[in-house]
Amino acid sequence: MIIKKTDKKLQEILDRGDIMEGEYLQTVLDIIANVRKNGDEALAEYTLKFDRYDIKKSGIEISKDEMKAAWDNLPERLKTALENAKKNVVQFHEKQLEATWMYEKSKGTFLGQKVTALESVGVYVPGGKAVYPSSVLMNVLPAKVAGVDEIVMVTPATGGQVNPVVLAAAYLAGVDRGFKVGGAQAVAALAYGTASIPKVCKITGPGNIYVALAKKMVFGKVDIDMIAGPSEVLIVADSTADPDYVAADMLSQAEHDELASAIVVTDSMELAKEIENSVYAQLAELPKKEIAAKSLERFGAIIVTDNLEEAADIVNDIAVEHLELCVEHPMEFMLKIRNAGAIFLGQNTPEPVGDYFAGPNHVLPTGGTAKFFSPLGTYDFQKKSSIIYYSKEQLMADMDDIRVLAESEELIAHRNSVIIRED
Repeated sequence: MIIKKTDKKLQEILDRGDIMEGEYLQTVLDIIANVRKNGDEALAEYTLKFDRYDIKKSGIEISKDEMKAAWDNLPERLKTALENAKKNVVQFHEKQLEATWMYEKSKGTFLGQKVTALESVGVYVPGGKAVYPSSVLMNVLPAKVAGVDEIVMVTPATGGQVNPVVLAAAYLAGVDRGFKVGGAQAVAALAYGTASIPKVCKITGPGNIYVALAKKMVFGKVDIDMIAGPSEVLIVADSTADPDYVAADMLSQAEHDELASAIVVTDSMELAKEIENSVYAQLAELPKKEIAAKSLERFGAIIVTDNLEEAADIVNDIAVEHLELCVEHPMEFMLKIRNAGAIFLGQNTPEPVGDYFAGPNHVLPTGGTAKFFSPLGTYDFQKKSSIIYYSKEQLMADMDDIRVLAESEELIAHRNSVIIRED
């Protein structure tokens, strides 16, 4: 597991998402085309095939009563935890809200930007290897804060059953409509609409490779949050780090699935060996040790560098989804970081704090896309319109500049639409 930064395994880890463009793509395209053409008939076909559930017989929509019943029957301690998490998520995302603004550039000219919430959003909630009520909160609540009119949730329902904690979270977060359908077919339904499922303006939320590819394929017909790949954590640790803490944080990522990646970068060979020993000791006690072991074997690494400056370079090159800074001066080290989805400062801020509770969104860019993507936020559920007002006097004052520019592009009708207004 211990490697040098020049080791070819590091590149193999970084390239693990490339399988997305291979054997799965044609299958996804076929599913999208079928749903676009045949609507609910196609959804019924795929849901019966993949989820063993007959939506023709038992229905596809999740009623508000089902969501409320799941909430009412939830253990009180879990209710409290979800309510506290909701409070933190809402409070954080309220800070992100943008407002319409205008200013007077000069006498007779007003410029500005109108901020408007999207009309509808579709939220995909995974329902395969794990249950993610936290994903419900993290996708729905920012949309609610932003002022979205209608939020539609889709989630796979094996045998027609949706996990009650997911339903309870949907009730708490304020999902308007829910549907028992998953996979690429659910994404296609949200993008194009069917008789049962309304077309939305944007699709957010994580999913498997079929979901990720489907979101990529429908982008342009609708907006999407990002193309999420396998989850990942990178931990920078110096000699002050506790090896057991670091090992536990690696495993918290590795247990997600076999494609998850957990990397440590340290300038201490001694610490690297201690972390490696602790990983294997803790791994033996995990319920999902088989999944975690495969993840660590294929995509786990402890990289030893000569110094922490090299560690910062590696971090910025990888542009990781979750970055933990288990170093003596995390605030200072953070200033060296340009590319990361979420940054966790200090040894007492493990990644699960952000996954579940702190408030910042856990929907984050993966696979190096933190170089140009941001975490999900209220800004993802708002759009902007430019505002321009000219008085007659200001149009006359700027007319010659506009005319010259239009003529330089040989767009004479553009020029004419301005000069026709000349007195």
